[in-house]
Amino acid sequence: MPQEKKAYELRTHKPYPTDPLLKKKDRPKAPENTKVFAQFVDPDGQVCGPPLNLPVDATPEQLALLLNNLLENEDPLPYSFFCQDTEITQDLFVDIIDGKKVSTESKVTIVYQPQAVFKVRTVTRCSSSLTGHTEAVIAVCFSPDGKMLATGSGDTTVRVWDLNTETPRYTLAGHKNWVQLVAWSPDCQLLVSGSMDSTLIVWNPHKGVAIGDPLRAHSQVITSIAFEPYHLNKACNRFVSSSKDNTAKVWDATLRKVLFTLAQHTAPVMCVKWGGNGFIYTGSRDKTIKVWDSNTGKLIRNLDGHAHWVNHLALSSDFYLRTGPFDHTSPVFKSKDEEYNAARKRYNEFIAKHGNERLASGSDDFTLFLWDPTVQKKSIARMTGHQQPVNHLSFSPDGKTLASASFDKSVKLWNLKGDDSRQVLSGSKDTTLKVWELKTGKMKQELPGHADEVYAVDWSPAGDKVASGGKDRVLKM
Repeated sequence: MPQEKKAYELRTHKPYPTDPLLKKKDRPKAPENTKVFAQFVDPDGQVCGPPLNLPVDATPEQLALLLNNLLENEDPLPYSFFCQDTEITQDLFVDIIDGKKVSTESKVTIVYQPQAVFKVRTVTRCSSSLTGHTEAVIAVCFSPDGKMLATGSGDTTVRVWDLNTETPRYTLAGHKNWVQLVAWSPDCQLLVSGSMDSTLIVWNPHKGVAIGDPLRAHSQVITSIAFEPYHLNKACNRFVSSSKDNTAKVWDATLRKVLFTLAQHTAPVMCVKWGGNGFIYTGSRDKTIKVWDSNTGKLIRNLDGHAHWVNHLALSSDFYLRTGPFDHTSPVFKSKDEEYNAARKRYNEFIAKHGNERLASGSDDFTLFLWDPTVQKKSIARMTGHQQPVNHLSFSPDGKTLASASFDKSVKLWNLKGDDSRQVLSGSKDTTLKVWELKTGKMKQELPGHADEVYAVDWSPAGDKVASGGKDRVLKM
């Protein structure tokens, strides 16, 4: 049996059941006035500051305060601390010394790791409510560089919003039914929308015009769209779409034609991902996930294990595939080649640090699976705990934490390697958005304001904005 993983569960109506922290009165008591000789080092083994005599009851918060002083951080950052591969979550005595055969008389090495690679401001309020759509807002998506926002609606239109003025820049009409999906090309030059009318439309988001007529090849509703990552294709002209017609199709947006069809599923294909390794992944209601060669359309392997429909897929590298060369510093590139090389560098650095891309799948069987699809067809882990179908998955930017949303009204956080991202956002049928603190699993902020169910949320790549849309027809920033 594959290894089972445990998760944090994010709820507001009952106590936090899997919180590993003991109540204060139940914790082992550290001996008074006892010190431990400790040395801070970073994950690469570089020493920070001199060895220090620390109280054995030093907490992670106290260690972070001390480390920020040693690093002379003007803007203090949160850190996680590890000793002998054990995370310090309560204090040195409880987590490291008591019962762990670590002597207070020997030198202890404390490895520190930043909890985020860039500062994410807490989302605390609605800065504006953007009206204009005349039906529910179903899809919300920031551009890879974070400078534009696209929405799809039940009113059959796509809107491109100016984030500086928070007004609609273009209203794009052409579909005959609900627009359920919008996807940006990695270089931000194209926008593709998918609709319940079974068509796709390629738009120029900078001019607000369609590039040719709607693309008609699917015979059923479009369910998912993914562009080929920037570091694999400098032209940024290929994307894949999936449909309830049991197929996925790879398109050339420039030539406006299907290059090949992925057609071995026996039920609707509900999600498609284009991996950074050149593979395409499709999840289907036939209970399988299939791995395809993106250059030939050849089936590489089947990933079997789910007992019901596969609803959603997520890749550990999703953040880097989505943002390509763009990061929180808002870089300006002089040429397409410079952009392409920056995208390759960012992706290769991610793989070098974290290893192979991992794939996660969520299903109507209430479970999640974690896969290493480039290596084997057997799952790495089976993750149980949800009481209803799992409908959405999202990896943290560093690929170490997975969030799963379910019809059981909960969000669960799965700690795959130790986390270094700080917050997760959820939107719900109860009309609210909630911001959760990853470290504690507790709600940090509730964001009311929508008058009806929330259908779509997106956090901008730079971490400074959130957009949400729903049944009330309003886009909120």
